[in-house]
Amino acid sequence: IARRKAAHMLKYPDAEVISLGIGDTTEPIPEVITSALAKRSYALSTQEGYSGYGAEQGEKPLRAAIASTFYKDLGIEEGDIFVSDGAKCDISRLQIVFGSNVTMAVQDPSYPAYVDSSVIMGQTGEFQKDAEKYGKIEYMRCTAENGFFPDLSTVARTDIIFFCSPNNPTGAAATREQLTRLVQFAKDNGSIIVYDSAYALYISDDNPRSIFEIPGAKEVAIETSSFSKYAGFTGVRLGWTVIPKELLFSDGFPVAKDFNRIVCTCFNGASNISQAGGLACLSPEGFKAVHEVIGFYKENTDIIVETFNSLGFKVYGGKNAPYVWVQFPGRSSWDVFSEILEKTHVVTTPGSGFGPGGEGFIRVSAFGHRGNVLEACKRFKHLYK
Repeated sequence: IARRKAAHMLKYPDAEVISLGIGDTTEPIPEVITSALAKRSYALSTQEGYSGYGAEQGEKPLRAAIASTFYKDLGIEEGDIFVSDGAKCDISRLQIVFGSNVTMAVQDPSYPAYVDSSVIMGQTGEFQKDAEKYGKIEYMRCTAENGFFPDLSTVARTDIIFFCSPNNPTGAAATREQLTRLVQFAKDNGSIIVYDSAYALYISDDNPRSIFEIPGAKEVAIETSSFSKYAGFTGVRLGWTVIPKELLFSDGFPVAKDFNRIVCTCFNGASNISQAGGLACLSPEGFKAVHEVIGFYKENTDIIVETFNSLGFKVYGGKNAPYVWVQFPGRSSWDVFSEILEKTHVVTTPGSGFGPGGEGFIRVSAFGHRGNVLEACKRFKHLYK
């Protein structure tokens, strides 16, 4: 995408290119949060405020705030939480815990890091060009017809199941009943679910925001999340992973102990400055500001959804995630991407980049300045009217 965007800008040097492609935030971080970052930063230049290495698992006040804010009454405690430099980084650290001799299932389509980290770890077979898949990965097909939730009766048993809800790219949020089935499926098969809840605060309905809302999930699931899409921390870098004490390997050894060993070996802990920002995000004033930023992106989403609906397209997502999943039946995702870029100077993301199940779709990101989103939608209307 970056390569094609660069070539397009060379071809049309005067064009105003709008990027609604990668899921990078665009709006400023609220001042209640940046003031905490600045305060902690300046304190490092004083004898009293200086600190060096911190606990690799994260600072206690932040771990406690994450537990009380996101997992109140779910039986998740401060000690179950590992603070990190982001969910994406933790996904790869978890892969190191699992090693190369495990089998892996992913939603199809889904965030590419699950598959790519599996490939890097040597868990997969060769890339099968005809099927656009890697061997030895169980691709759980998620289609509009099945509500973008896999038919578990057709899914083979694997050691690890990567599951993202609300899903990137489809925007679909799994229901309580669906997640109950997923947890039971993992229990029946002795699998571990890695549940990515990076977009949970975008959920507008009563669907679960955490896998741990499902009874029994603590025995089969890990949850990873992030401040990136909540508070604009894509460059600040701060996230967390929850590994309950109840989660054990088949030999009875706690998964959290192995993850702790990896964290202490491969990581020196999240920046103390970014952790101060995270704590500010979870203060009453900070959490209100975070919800206002999320509300802004959700308004962008509504504008994009209304635009494609008005043009007669089948549109999915948008309600519970900052992504709009637009169907172009029978067309190549890359062809649609190229058509939109060439004729509107707007960058989107081809659905096939998220797995073979994404073919025939494009993902439009709601992360953008309001003026750019409105202008992009005007151009979409001009192209497809």
